[in-house]
Amino acid sequence: MRSRRRKLTKYCQKIAKCDTLVTLEPENLFYLTGFWGEAIGVLDKNGNTTIIAPELEIGRAKDESIDCKVIKSDRGISSLTSLKKILKGSVCTDCQNYSVMQSLKKSFPKIKNSLEPFQKAREIKDDKEIMLLKKASKIIDNMFGICEKKIKAGQRESQLQSRLMSFAIENEMFDTGYRSTLNPLIIAGGPNGSLPHAQVTNRKFKNGDLIVVDLTLRYKGYVSDCTRTFALGKISKEEKNVYEIVKSSQRIGLNAVKQRATCKSVDDACRKIINESGYGEYFIHSTGHGIGLDVHELPTISTRSTTKLQNKMAITVEPGIYIPNKFGVRIEDSLIVKDNKPILLHKFTKELVTL
Repeated sequence: MRSRRRKLTKYCQKIAKCDTLVTLEPENLFYLTGFWGEAIGVLDKNGNTTIIAPELEIGRAKDESIDCKVIKSDRGISSLTSLKKILKGSVCTDCQNYSVMQSLKKSFPKIKNSLEPFQKAREIKDDKEIMLLKKASKIIDNMFGICEKKIKAGQRESQLQSRLMSFAIENEMFDTGYRSTLNPLIIAGGPNGSLPHAQVTNRKFKNGDLIVVDLTLRYKGYVSDCTRTFALGKISKEEKNVYEIVKSSQRIGLNAVKQRATCKSVDDACRKIINESGYGEYFIHSTGHGIGLDVHELPTISTRSTTKLQNKMAITVEPGIYIPNKFGVRIEDSLIVKDNKPILLHKFTKELVTL
């Protein structure tokens, strides 16, 4: 935790030119303190960390936080009164709530609003974070094993979702809290697979379907993200061909992941294979993203990103081809950047599994 606070202090001073960092976002609070709940976290320039929490959260905040002073406050907007009493010097906050930010500005007209100190600090994972990502990934691999055994014609997407979520909960894996309408699981058979962010429906699997299964779940705060595409019965020649193209694209992309390589170069490597195969117009998203306490973190693996990869960054590589109203194929792994060869966090096969 000390090393995290040192990084946060460095980026607060370097990026925001401030002495004190205030977080109201739960992921950032957890990163700073070890506590995930309804509270405000404060880090001063000397590394001293304070949690301001309502009475109903005080017990957990004291038990779960690491080396933090815990102050009791009223709940909601009233907690800002307690915050204002302890703030000194120049302040940067990650606050994303407009009304709260306006209230803070009344007391601290020069307060700065930026997510960047937290984003930069969280880009590079520490050993504990990597350990948790590995554990999350292993559980997801086991969930793909369930898919391999349990997917059958006539089964609804929602029925498979229920089975997988039951297993996830038994293994302390939970919804990511992703701030959109996405489910933690994408299960998309046949034409539904042509939608990269398909919602789980009551559609029944049919022989001849390609089934895209994207599992994005949280273990002890940390999110792993992995996709496999399964075949149910006999599929078409085009579908087999597209699967092999995506598999080759992902393999080439993984080989491009090296320390100091740009994110753009990884995206280019994947996209080149798909473009040369004549399916470029059907690869409709970026190649990957960072993972950690959020589903999507920095860096972004895209054609526009000149960010250079660094050791211990956690990213995904996930090319896909989506033929509208017909089928889709995506293959995705989470991985850790390490020198000239990444550490893959998933071991479930990428050969086409036919059920």
